[in-house]
Formats: sequence, C-alpha cells, structure tokens
Amino acid sequence: MKKNNYPNNQNRRKFIRGFSLVLGSTAIGLPMLSSCQSSNTENQQQDGEVVQNNNSNRKLGIALVGLGSYSKGQLAPALQETEDCYLAGIVTGTPSKIQEWKDEYAIPDKNIYNYENFDMIKDNPDIDIVYVVLPNAMHAEYTIRAANAGKHVICEKPMATSVEDCKRMIEACSRNNVKLSIGYRLHFEPHNKRVMELGQKQVFGPVRKMQAEDSFVIGSPDVWRLDKELSGGGPLMDLGIYCVQGATYTVGEAPIAVKAQFGEVTKPEYFDEVEETITWQLEFPNGAVADCRSSYNEQAGYLSGEAENGWWRLEPAYSYSGIDGETSEGDMNFPQVNQQARQMDDFARVVLNNGQTPVPGEMGMRDVTVLLAIYEAARTGQKVNIQYS
Repeated sequence: MKKNNYPNNQNRRKFIRGFSLVLGSTAIGLPMLSSCQSSNTENQQQDGEVVQNNNSNRKLGIALVGLGSYSKGQLAPALQETEDCYLAGIVTGTPSKIQEWKDEYAIPDKNIYNYENFDMIKDNPDIDIVYVVLPNAMHAEYTIRAANAGKHVICEKPMATSVEDCKRMIEACSRNNVKLSIGYRLHFEPHNKRVMELGQKQVFGPVRKMQAEDSFVIGSPDVWRLDKELSGGGPLMDLGIYCVQGATYTVGEAPIAVKAQFGEVTKPEYFDEVEETITWQLEFPNGAVADCRSSYNEQAGYLSGEAENGWWRLEPAYSYSGIDGETSEGDMNFPQVNQQARQMDDFARVVLNNGQTPVPGEMGMRDVTVLLAIYEAARTGQKVNIQYS
C-alpha cells in the first residue's frame, strides 16, 4: 500500500471527493480558439511568442496552486526572473509550508489560500493568473474553479486524465472569458524551437522518422505518481507526453494512429497500478513515424529526427537546463534559458495584449487524446486510429 503525501489506496477516493465540487454537466461545445482568445488580435508574434506589451508598466500576479517540488524548485524561482509577472499568492493544503513561503517570497497573508477557501480568490485583485500544479486528477477541478473565479489559468501537463475533463476545462474558461494555457515549457526553449523549425519548414526535406524517449528511475513507491487515481497512469502521463509533444511539434501535425505495448514489470511493489515501461509508434498524415519509449525504471531523454537530406538530435531534450543538440550540419549553438520564466512571461503578455497562447487548452486536449489512444493500443495489442473530438 502506497504511503505518500496524499491518502493511500484505501482513502484516495475520499481524498478526491473531499477537494471536489459538483462541477455540472460536460461541455457542450469546443471553441475554435483556446479560452475565448480573440481571433482578430493585432499583436505581433515572433516564433510563437507574443512580444508586444501594451501594458508595459503592469506586472500580472500569479498564484501557485500546489507547493510541491515543481513549484518550489522551478516555478517560484523562475518568477523571480520574470519581467511581466510575479509570484503574488499561494494555495496549499499544508499549513506548515506557509511560513517558509511567506519568509522567502514576502507573500502577504491576504494572498494565501487553502483548498477550502480557494474560491475567495475571485475577490483578490492582486492575482490575475492561477497556475495549477496539483496531481493530474485534480487539474480539471482547480482549472474550472479558477475560471469561475475570473482568473486566467496555466495548467500543468498533462492537462487532465480524460478528454471529457479537458472539454469541461476549455468550456469553463471560454464561458468566463479567461485564457487557458498548458505548461508546455519546451515551446519556449531555443533547441526545441529549432527542432520545430527544422521539421515544420522541412529544412532538410520532409521528415521521415523520429525517435524519442523520456525516462527516469523513480526513487520510491510512496509517491502520488504511482497512484493511478491521482496520476491517470504511469510514465506515459508524466514523461511520455514530452515524447508525444516532441514528435508532434517536429512535424506540426497531430498523429493519426498508434501501436503500443507495455514493458515488463520488474518492480511489482512499485508498479501494481501503473505501467513501469511503455513503448509506442505514432503514425502521422505525411507518412512520418515516431518510435517512442517512456519508463520509470530507466534513464534517458532524447528527441531525434531524420529527413530526406539531413538529421538532428537533442540529448538531453526535456530537462530544465543543459539541453544540447546537433544536426547533420553541426552543433546547435543556442543559449540555456529559464524555460519556466519564458513560459510564464509569454502567457502574461498574452493576457495583457489579448493575444493567443501557442500552447492552448485545445493542444492539451489533443495530447490527452493521444495518450489514451496509446494506452488502448497497449491494452488491446491492436493498432488504434486516433479520433479527435
């Protein structure tokens, strides 16, 4: 039985119910643009990033919902480097964390919330954006609650654990006229942006084949990532989504079919609910294929592509820093950047300028659709044609 910061197997349904609201019926429609984004914005965009700021004297306040390792180790420090947003508030269910965050970031008491009083955030003008950094199964609830409070939302990946939840999230943001972005930081990282250019602009000709793996050795069985009800799945949901993203943004198209298989379970005490390893092959409309792999018991992180007249490879491809790459013409010479700072600044400018995020809710829903198709293919042993809503 897993022992983590969240309830064990016996109590996890009670845990989720305890933090949940009755959210109503599923969304009845899917907007063409994410989160009621205007299709006639006049903002200039460069490489998918909004660069104009018509409200240059204003910085938007961000509240982090969930103070786990990603918030503590990456997002909060990144918000000390941002230009158009700042850390304004926190939401936590662990009272013992509050003083540490107050001391380190000078967060006033009026900007500190827990999960029970979270909805009162609607009355706080200091907070413009809510960043949902909770276990995957909780993304939908807190995105919808934030939207109903009139706050713009960044939701960590994967967007949700079901397509139905993704639809409800998009609909809630559209209904409340707030913007929704998914935490796909690599869209703002120079090496990965170069891969997008190489593939989508066919710099070396049409892409024929891609390979991707993102894996690490999980250190303890007592973590929420191994609890299927909270995570939605194993390494595929956590790490494999980077491979799906990498292949998709290489060619600029959504995959149309997938074959997959689960790997051997070598640590049954860890992997009694979620997969230990999974491999899959994505097929794309242009005939390209992507062979991918993700595991919680290996160490790897690469993204490569082969075209008619050249090739490229990133390794590491998905890390927070130290990304490196080369092509058939030589090394990629790009700077290391604070990916999270760039990501959050971009979304702040989107909000300030009524622009369009390059990583909208619809992209998140597309990827959840692909992840669930991969699981279906692995369970059935059959090729699955991917159907998008």
